[in-house]
Amino acid sequence: MGSGVKGFLYEIKKNRILYLMCVPALIVLIMFSYIPFAGVWMAFTDFNVVDGIFGSKFVGLDNFKYFFSANSMGWKVTYNTLYINFFGLILGIIIPVTIAIMINEIRHKTYKKIAQSMMFFPYFISWVVVGAILYGIFSTDVGVANHVLEFFGAEPIRWYSEPKYWKWIIILSSVWKWSGYSSIIYMAAMSNFDGSLYEAAKVDGANKLQRILFLTVPMLKPTIIVLSLLSVGRIFYGDFGMIYGIVGNNPVLAEEVTVIDTYVYQSMRTLGFSYSTAIGLFQSLMGLILITAANKSAKKINDGEGLF
Repeated sequence: MGSGVKGFLYEIKKNRILYLMCVPALIVLIMFSYIPFAGVWMAFTDFNVVDGIFGSKFVGLDNFKYFFSANSMGWKVTYNTLYINFFGLILGIIIPVTIAIMINEIRHKTYKKIAQSMMFFPYFISWVVVGAILYGIFSTDVGVANHVLEFFGAEPIRWYSEPKYWKWIIILSSVWKWSGYSSIIYMAAMSNFDGSLYEAAKVDGANKLQRILFLTVPMLKPTIIVLSLLSVGRIFYGDFGMIYGIVGNNPVLAEEVTVIDTYVYQSMRTLGFSYSTAIGLFQSLMGLILITAANKSAKKINDGEGLF
């Protein structure tokens, strides 16, 4: 028996309790992540229940071709998904960082805690409730938005019949809901900053804005990059609950706000499981490519530091 095997067995024996604690998590990982991975084959077949995954007719890339054909909404829903996620990502960095810095600069402890709690509160609100709030703002008859427009002499807008506004309504709703939660992460990072750097900058004559721009923001850069990379990996995924909670089944707005995930749900009953699996595989591959490319770029920006 080689020394490597002996070392391995000794390690297992020495830390057997720790390894036993890992067994349930490994079982769950294998059962729900690795075994179902065989179902990816369904994307290349015309799946039917009788023949099963591996017995169904092999159709190659036909499911992928149909997704991007003229008869499908593939290009449109991909554009919608990328548009909403891209601007959501940009604003989802700028606004939480701004909130975190502003709260961090508050010196009154009670007010600071109240402000932090208020910013965090939207995270606990479900998308159904957010949809109800938006209906109260944008409904034609009783909506606050139209009353404001009428007050300033403008014509009211039938918001739920005007698709062009809803991409940005969804983006801003998402940013509003998640910014408080994200700001907590940045505030946690700022709590570990060296206070002596700020004191030295203050002695050298740097005002508060200069200390933020030249100390706080650069020191937050690693955290911003890591969170951005995590978001980039899911840029091809739409938030199903968000879209349905805000828009529901409104057919007038469907083409403008339908993302890949909601499109899969809508088409599953008519186009089958193989088509849905093909779209899911497309999302995963594109997410892998994007996060790999983004991680490589981040290493150049962040002195060799990235996710992997």
